[in-house]
Amino acid sequence: MLGFLKGDPKKKLKKAYEDKLAKALHAQRNGDLRTHGTLMEEAEKIYGELQALEKGEK
Repeated sequence: MLGFLKGDPKKKLKKAYEDKLAKALHAQRNGDLRTHGTLMEEAEKIYGELQALEKGEK
């Protein structure tokens, strides 16, 4: 009934994905390749969840 008050899970995941990519880029530019790799792995997991949500929506 009050579905409009709930946040959009796709939007939330997309924001988290973009934030991880930005942090990974910053780490790479600073020469911290270990952190860059870790952040990219986390971003890939978030991207997989996002793709699963989009696939389930269709």
